[in-house]
Amino acid sequence: MRNIHSSFKKSSLVLVLLTLCSAGFKRDAIFYIEQSITEASVQHTEVLPVNPITAFKEGEILSYRLHYGVLNAGVAILEVKPDVLDINGRKVFHIVGNGYTKGSADWFFKVRDRYETYLDKEAGVPWMFVRRVDEGGYKFSQDYIFNHYAKKVDIGSGEKLDVPVGIQDMVSAFYSARNLDFSTAKEGDIFSLKCFLDKEIWPLKIKFVGKEIIETDIGNYRCLKFRPIVQKGRVFKHEEDLNVWISDDGNHIPMRAEAKILIGSIKMDITKVQNLAHPSSKVQ
Repeated sequence: MRNIHSSFKKSSLVLVLLTLCSAGFKRDAIFYIEQSITEASVQHTEVLPVNPITAFKEGEILSYRLHYGVLNAGVAILEVKPDVLDINGRKVFHIVGNGYTKGSADWFFKVRDRYETYLDKEAGVPWMFVRRVDEGGYKFSQDYIFNHYAKKVDIGSGEKLDVPVGIQDMVSAFYSARNLDFSTAKEGDIFSLKCFLDKEIWPLKIKFVGKEIIETDIGNYRCLKFRPIVQKGRVFKHEEDLNVWISDDGNHIPMRAEAKILIGSIKMDITKVQNLAHPSSKVQ
């Protein structure tokens, strides 16, 4: 009983320390964003674009199951934190994505990834991006601070790079794409975003393929099907080896993604949704 009590105390202490560290990091993030907004607004007269977020709201949670071939390989959870932050007069969403392997996949290639973005609610652009990667023992971190007035991104160690208007990070691109207007989309139409990743600007293009009803763990949904235009040769054999289905409603939830890669295939399926901003396209 003493050992159990001791273990409980230790685990409780670890939980408290993790909570404090997480809270400390959030305070630091807000401090950096405050600095960026204050500095930028004083030194530059440009105004931010107006692109208010309507496709999702605070408190939304999306859960996914990841497959590698027939293997149930992992879980991904995307959460819009319930509190909208007020940072120097800007309303900001704090969005966190966690991905991890499970089962047998966890034995031969353990993954524990965490991504965060601080996304401006009215402009639809990120103020800060956080990346913590732990994949098969390989670990690295990235912290980007965006200054959209000066069109710069601070990647640390005193290095600042030029970025275009409306630049996104890995996570904000996912959410900003949901906010695009697809109401008049025709087959073959291409929608574009620019994303900053690993010191490079990546043009993200998705082609509208058509409409389908798909079956998921949470029911049948009317969906819009897109085919991201990918770079062939590195991961994909062909430019059309990746397909994505999003709900055909105001939420534009990514419901499924399928990718054929050089070795095998990967699939991501929705398993749970919470706190949506709009009625869903679920087929009754």
